[in-house]
Parts: sequence; structure tokens; C-alpha cells
Amino acid sequence: MSEKPLQSTLSKPIGGTTASSPMSVGRRLWPYLKPLLGVSIGAILTLALVAATEAGIPALLKPLLDHGFGTKGSPSAKWIVPVAVIGLALVRGLAQYASGYLLQYVSNRILLELRLKMFERMIHASVGFFQRETASTVINAIVFEVNQILNVLMGVLVTAVRDSLTVIFLLGYLFILNWRLTLIVAVLLPAIGWLVSKINRRLRRLNREHQILTNDLSYIVEETVGGYKVVKVHNGEQYEIDRFTSLSKRLRGYQMRMTISGGLAQPLTQFLASIALAIVITIAVVQASHDQTTVGGFVAFVTSMLLVISPLKHLIDVNQPLQRGVTAAELIFGLIDEPAEPEGGGQPLERARGEIEFRNVSFGYGDASRKILDSVTLRVAPGEMVALAGPSGSGKTTLVNLLPRFFDPTGGQLLVDGVPLADYGIHALRSQIAMVSQDVVLFNDTVANNVAYGQTADRERVQKALEAANLWDTIAALPEGIDTLVGDNGMKLSGGQRQRLAIARAIYKDAPILILDEATSALDSESERHVQAALETLMKGRTTLVIAHRLSTIERADRILVMEAGRIVERGTHRELLAQEGLYAHLHRIQYQQGAA
Repeated sequence: MSEKPLQSTLSKPIGGTTASSPMSVGRRLWPYLKPLLGVSIGAILTLALVAATEAGIPALLKPLLDHGFGTKGSPSAKWIVPVAVIGLALVRGLAQYASGYLLQYVSNRILLELRLKMFERMIHASVGFFQRETASTVINAIVFEVNQILNVLMGVLVTAVRDSLTVIFLLGYLFILNWRLTLIVAVLLPAIGWLVSKINRRLRRLNREHQILTNDLSYIVEETVGGYKVVKVHNGEQYEIDRFTSLSKRLRGYQMRMTISGGLAQPLTQFLASIALAIVITIAVVQASHDQTTVGGFVAFVTSMLLVISPLKHLIDVNQPLQRGVTAAELIFGLIDEPAEPEGGGQPLERARGEIEFRNVSFGYGDASRKILDSVTLRVAPGEMVALAGPSGSGKTTLVNLLPRFFDPTGGQLLVDGVPLADYGIHALRSQIAMVSQDVVLFNDTVANNVAYGQTADRERVQKALEAANLWDTIAALPEGIDTLVGDNGMKLSGGQRQRLAIARAIYKDAPILILDEATSALDSESERHVQAALETLMKGRTTLVIAHRLSTIERADRILVMEAGRIVERGTHRELLAQEGLYAHLHRIQYQQGAA
């Protein structure tokens, strides 16, 4: 395990899209919001109604204080105002409930669309994406970070609409009551806006760095869980604890810095508001002494001003979650903008004859300065079994990975049945290929669904595939038979059983082209004998490429190609290659001596 995980590109804007501001996030969300525009408008109108009722409270205080008290008080004011307060509370409660429901409906629909879009794009991403990104980063983006967008949709929209309209209504009422005093309040707003913009810039940077550290922390947990046996055998518990503790402390430091930066806005705003309130009270007392205001007018003004402070605080407090949401959006839209693997030319391929040709094929990662494959030329006839041998790192697996277009050659051309791979639709091409790798992947599903993965499970056909892979007796003895759940990556099965289940999957697919990458590596001698016989039956009439480190498993191949440093250096049958006394003979001699020992 590496001490420091590779930096994830999902934590940065990728795919040519930058979502680094609330405005750009809004533009990206608009296509998801547009179909729900009617519901969204309804939610905004109900929020506006909630905001309007906020201004209604001080508006009722003025007539109550001016005409409801004293001997000269109006009799009607004494009962109209209390009834109006009840009516105002009823309208406010209904509007709040309606707005909450409508906003939840909109935000959850958008959340669903984003999550489905992300998963769909992840499924169709190129193999390079899965080699570049860690599983924890992708899981974090699809499952957790998308909820940050939901929080932004809910929190920011409620605050931006309800609280900003509340401020507008209250300021409007304040202006009607006393425009001179209102100007003092209005002077505060630009000062607060400048303050928030300064804090915003720092919060955005801290949130982005916090997100990267969170992904790195998830990666440590993922590595430790996946490699628990290595951790325990090598007594690496303290090492992993130290790694996790170190990164957790750094994460805590960033969180505290974010808290410090985000927490400054509210007390500073309150301090500015208290200065304005002191000035207002002073001027109002002077105005009252000159009969320029009434008691009711003064109380209504001060009440309105105090009511303005709360929504203003909410508007400022929304800044921190908004910046977290913007940072999450970079991750989310980075995944959505990830280029999908090429669909191909769309030419159909019902059933391939199985002719494969590599024409001067080269391949290299990145700038291709170091070639993994170097000018490989090879033709495989339909139904032929060709084995690839050679030391580790010679390019065998890379060569066969070009066939299902996990990667495209950086030079040369690869053809199936005389047609370049790029001309076929990629799904049509892959339907012709069955692949069994040394790294078996099983899904937490039933045995039947694992065998028939990607197709409808025919129980009789599943049984025949399991019998051919010498696994039927084992599965039939299970309480639920082929309906037994195999567990996470087949943890309920032994290594040999998992390998044979993967072979049964290839048998079930019945594809004309087979790729076997160390397909029998995890089997004991007895199981290998049965499976090898099943594979020989399966390979009849099918083109098969076999990668094997154990040369004894490929002795009966029609041809054996020996690779070294990305080139084919020897060709021939088993006997011919032994007679050449070259690399193959050397490898065979080493394995024979090891087997004898």
C-alpha cells in the first residue's frame, strides 16, 4: 500500500468544465431545474408569502400602540388586531408547509437526476478513468457529495428567497415609516456585502482543500479495509493508525480554519447592526421630542429593524454551506463531464468468425514515450488457440486488453473479421468476447445471476455451464442451490470455486472469441484437470487467446507467442520453441526445475 494516495482528478474541475462560483453552479443546474420550473415558481411564491407575513407583525403593532391603548383608543383596534395576528400566523404556517413540501419535491427530483447521471457516466467511462480514480473518490462523489448540492438547493434557495424578500419587505415598510432612519440601515448593506465577499474567497479555497483531504482520508480507510490481511500479518495496525491520525488532524485543522473564517461574518454583522441601532434610537428620540414620530411608529420601526437582523444573519450564514456546495459541484460536474468511452462506428456484428489481426500495433500510456507494445504484428485464424508467454511486464495482458477496446492502440491497427475495431459498435464487439482474468470479480448476487451476468438467467443453461466448469456438485449441495448469494466478491466461495464460477460465466456467454488470462491459476490440480477439459471442449470452433505463466497449461496450443519488452520474440508450437533453445525454453526449464523441487 502506498503511503500517500494518488491525487484524484475528481477533486478538481475536469472534462473542461469549471464550477467554481455559485453562478456557474446555477447554470449547470438549470437543465435539471427547467422541467420543474412550475413547481419551483410555486415554492418561490409561497416563500414570498412567508416573507410578507414577517413584515406584517410590526405593521400590526403601530395601530395597536397608537389606537388600541389609552382612553382615546379605538374599540375596533382592540379586537381587529388580535384577530389579524391569528390570521397572519395561520397564513404563515400554511405557506411554510407548502414551501417546504414543494422545495423537497424539486430538490429530491434534481438529486435523483444528478445521481443517475453520475452513475451512468461512471459506468460508461473509459478504463483509464477507473485506473486514475480511487473507488472511495467515486463513491464519495455519487453517494455523499451530491447531497451537498441538495443542501445548497434547500438552504440557499430558502434563505435567498425567503430571507432576502423578508429584508426587502421590512426595508420597504421601514422606508414608509421613516425614510431618514431607513437610510442609516441601508448604508450597512454595502459594508456587509464587502465583508462577505472577502470571507467568500478564503472559504472557497479552504473548502476545496478540505474536499481533497476528505477523499484522501476515505482512500486510507478503503486501502486498510481491502488489505486487512496484509495489515494484520505485518503488524501494520499502528502504521495505519498513524496515517489515519495524521490526516485526520490535518482535516481538523482545515475544518477549524473554515469555522474561524465563516464565523467572523456573523459577529461583525451584529456589531455593525448594533451601531446602526444605537444611532436610530438616538435620532428617533430627537424626532419624538419634535413630534415627528409616534410611540407606535417608533416601536414598529425598532421592531422591524430588529426583525431585519435575523434574515440578514441567515443570508450571511448561508455563505459557508454555499461554498461547500460549490466545492461539491466541482466534484459532481467533474464526474458528469468525464468523457465516455467511444461508441465505435456502429457497424453491427451478429456473430464473429473469430479472425483477429494485429497490424504493426503499438501502445503506450500518456505521451507514449515508453512503449508497452512495440510494432506487434499477428494474425489469429478463426478457431485457433494462440497462447502468449513471457516474463512479467512483457505486454501480454496489454495486448489482449486492446481486443475488447479497453484501450485503443497508439499506433497500428487491430481488426476482427477484417474490419477495424473502431468501425464496430463497442457493445456489438464486446458481445463477441468472453474473458476470464486471474483477478476474478463476482457480484453480491446469486450464483445464477453471476453466471448469466449481463443476460437473462436460463436455469438449465446455468446448470450446464456450472457442470462444464466442474462446479455443479458444489453449488447443488448449497441450501439454495444456484439462488445462493455469493457475498461480497464471492467471499462465501473458496478461491478455486470463485475461479470456476468465472469460467462458468464465460461458458454461459458462448462467445466466438475467448480471452483466458491465467484462467486456471487458482485451481488445485484435480479441479484444473476438469476445468481444462471443459475449456478444451469450449474452445473448439472458437478463437482463443490464452495468457499463462504456467507453461504446462499451454503446451497443446496451436501456436505459442513469446513476448519480451512489448515485442513478439519467438513463435511456434511447444516442441518447436523448446528446440529453439531460446527464451521459452529457458522459462520452461526454470518452471520444470521448480516443479521438480
